[in-house]
Amino acid sequence: MLKLLKKALQVGETTVKYPFKPLEVAPGFRGKPVYDFSQCIACGACATACPSNAITLEHDFKRGVVSWNINYGRCIFCGRCDEVCPTGAIALSEEFELAASRKEDLYCRAEIQLCECSSCGEYFAPYRELEYVLANLEQIGLTDHDKEKWEQLMKVCPECRRQQAAIPWVREQGVRREALR
Repeated sequence: MLKLLKKALQVGETTVKYPFKPLEVAPGFRGKPVYDFSQCIACGACATACPSNAITLEHDFKRGVVSWNINYGRCIFCGRCDEVCPTGAIALSEEFELAASRKEDLYCRAEIQLCECSSCGEYFAPYRELEYVLANLEQIGLTDHDKEKWEQLMKVCPECRRQQAAIPWVREQGVRREALR
């Protein structure tokens, strides 16, 4: 018994004074995901990767917005959202104290504007995502002349783009345009 007491006095205190003192977390600690709205392109990679469905995307094509939501009550702090985000809009913090007195305090929500098709007027993709694609194309050497073409092309929804691509083929084949719809 004396050996045990002697060893305990040599080692010192092994417990921390938490919650009275801040707790130092280890490097690589996976805490609360922090969302940076200014960097988000609403690509949906985080919502797809989230195993607990804590992150969701809801498209409202009538209003022309996509709503990004995170429910910290469902989050399991796995870090998948941080890993897959192409712009770094989500990062894991060292914060782990998420107690709240109201359920609404556990939610984070942001709305991002959708782009309107220049042909049919329907909303189809987030502006930020299209800008992100264009910026990546510029990084690999897109010329100013090609940039204008790409900007025009990206402002057209996939359905209208398919129809526009089919028009030369339709003329060549002699098929009526109504038959394509």
